[in-house]
Amino acid sequence: MERAARVFQKNKLSKNLLTDEAIVRAAWPAAVGKSIASHTSRVRLARTCLVIEVEDAIWQRQLRGLSQQILDRVRKLTGLSSLADVEFRIGVPRRQPQRAETLQSDFPLASAGDEADQIQDPVLKKVYRLSRRKAPA
Repeated sequence: MERAARVFQKNKLSKNLLTDEAIVRAAWPAAVGKSIASHTSRVRLARTCLVIEVEDAIWQRQLRGLSQQILDRVRKLTGLSSLADVEFRIGVPRRQPQRAETLQSDFPLASAGDEADQIQDPVLKKVYRLSRRKAPA
């Protein structure tokens, strides 16, 4: 049974729907496996060179040693015999999700039960509390 990628390559109508790059991008996880595919992104096809973005230099070095095997596997799965080379580039590092932080003021009103508790001087604190009681609501 032929792979779907080869059927798409042979069919002239599918050339209008799917490009070679889309076929390679879809076959990439099957060609290299889940672990390598999770550390790579942005599979592009530049003429006869397959350009892959990797997380860091360590992954780049490790995958460069496997480039011929990867290239053979991609050719076999996609049916693209025109692929001549694989290039691994270090991608832009992605930011991890971050928790939103609020600025803490010197006298947070929301965290204290009474804003008079922020006054250090006990006499002034008492005067402030008494003045609040006398103030009209």
